[in-house]
Amino acid sequence: MTTPRDTIIVLCTGNICRSPMGERLLQKALAAEATPLNKIKVISAGVAAWHGDPASPNAVKALAKTGIEMEQHISQPLSDSLLDKAFLVLGMTPSHLLALESFPETQPSHVHLFREFLGADFESEIPDPYGQNLEAYRACLDSMAEAVPSILEFLKKEYPAYIR
Repeated sequence: MTTPRDTIIVLCTGNICRSPMGERLLQKALAAEATPLNKIKVISAGVAAWHGDPASPNAVKALAKTGIEMEQHISQPLSDSLLDKAFLVLGMTPSHLLALESFPETQPSHVHLFREFLGADFESEIPDPYGQNLEAYRACLDSMAEAVPSILEFLKKEYPAYIR
């Protein structure tokens, strides 16, 4: 039996800054959508993550300003078992997407940069704020929030046709 691919993986390096913030933003946005989009699971992982690290304190603080809690986040590395459930992987930089080549047996249907759907007039990469001040984390969060509507538009077109 094939595992249903009903998950979005938000991918970064350590899974303590960018990807958990992106995960929470997408979860909130999808929860407000109609079925089937509101049934999509969103998780995050890191290409060089340890299992069990908490989110960066500045990531938690930046996200809290939007009313979204992230204090219970636990990091996890990217794995075949996660990818086996993924319909979509959203990386922060091209290097994150290149890491998927290490998992040739479990490629998802769609692999894109988080900001890719904004179009050519926008910067597609989201720089790592790790070790920087709270303002860098807020800028990172803002760049992800700007991309969420374009990700929703992509999902509205692609996901219902995929699950039929």
